[in-house]
Amino acid sequence: MTFDTGISTTSVLDRKLGATAQAPIELSVVMPCLNEHETVGICVRKALAALNQSGISGEVIVADNGSTDGSIAIAQAEGAIVVEVEQKGYGNALKGGIQAARGEYVLMADSDDSYDLSHIPRFVEQLRKGSDLVMGNRFSGGIADQAMPVLHRYLGNPILTGIGRLFFRSTCKDFHCGMRAFRKSSFQRMDVRSTGMEFASEMVVKGSLLRMKVTEVPTTLSPDGRSHPPHLRTWRDGWRHLRFLLMYSPRWAFLYPGTLLILVGLAGCALLLPGPRVFHGIGFDVHTLLYAFVSVLLGFQLISFAAFTKVFAITEGLLPPDPRLNHVFRWITLETGLLLGGSLMLVGLGGSIWAVSHWARSSFGALQPERMLRIVMPSVFSLTLGAEIIFSSFFLSILGLRRR
Repeated sequence: MTFDTGISTTSVLDRKLGATAQAPIELSVVMPCLNEHETVGICVRKALAALNQSGISGEVIVADNGSTDGSIAIAQAEGAIVVEVEQKGYGNALKGGIQAARGEYVLMADSDDSYDLSHIPRFVEQLRKGSDLVMGNRFSGGIADQAMPVLHRYLGNPILTGIGRLFFRSTCKDFHCGMRAFRKSSFQRMDVRSTGMEFASEMVVKGSLLRMKVTEVPTTLSPDGRSHPPHLRTWRDGWRHLRFLLMYSPRWAFLYPGTLLILVGLAGCALLLPGPRVFHGIGFDVHTLLYAFVSVLLGFQLISFAAFTKVFAITEGLLPPDPRLNHVFRWITLETGLLLGGSLMLVGLGGSIWAVSHWARSSFGALQPERMLRIVMPSVFSLTLGAEIIFSSFFLSILGLRRR
């Protein structure tokens, strides 16, 4: 990443703000840019005007992500500091601009002239009151005709925002608003890793997980002023947002589905292990029992993945530490796993020996399948689950080495 902060650009900015080079900067307005020559100058002017009119000491930073259409020169001429970010991606551009920001607060907004930058004081007011992250809400502020595709407005944004609110208990009602403000120190605590469009979702998720004070203010969305199509790709970026939400929520991706599978499987085993059952004229026997055992095994695997993912994410700093996990690991240890897994394997081995001895009493001839499978299936299940518990315990212990 390279920075373009020539003397002429800085002096223009100071004249625009009526500030001296030594004046403290309260707010840095950061705008990502990629070939936005039609609108970037307008956005810089509007941001500077909002700062002047509200008496906020600030700067405007344009994080350029490889423009070749003269956007850089236009932004500099209008008084912006230009940061050239070589790594491609919406998130990379913003991180480069935020890194260069000198203000206590940072406000990010697109440089396509779709957001009303005169609303900047609304965001700063909430930050001054102690908020860590202030989100714009386009649905409460107003979305102009043709400003947002119908698919985004009535399907994509509501569904992804609803999933985010459910998974992370967030209060935000517009996860993907591109105009938002935050304390720079709070952003550093978030340790945002995303490089693409899901950067926006990660900020809200991290704010919720870290128990930060997150508030919303109404803002508006207008049709952007560019003649070329937007950089957002509906299905690709929608999937990336959904994938991110699932990856950051092991509970919903693994734990809850795994728990459901185990409960359903155990219920099936309890009903069918003693013998066949008939419900409303439909018979259920060993064939259904097999699916029930597999359901329990698959459920255990999903719960194991939930534990693996959680420990790995905390170790790598992707998720904040969870005191509840440390409490659980006081009881779930390698030794506990070895004892439980070994016991299950002994049960499975005993059942297998019983099945073979029963077969031997028949001179290893034909047996009644329905009867023998009710011995063999629990035995195989116990051997398999016992082995999975043992190896999962070893793997979890390895993951936990760095955590401890």
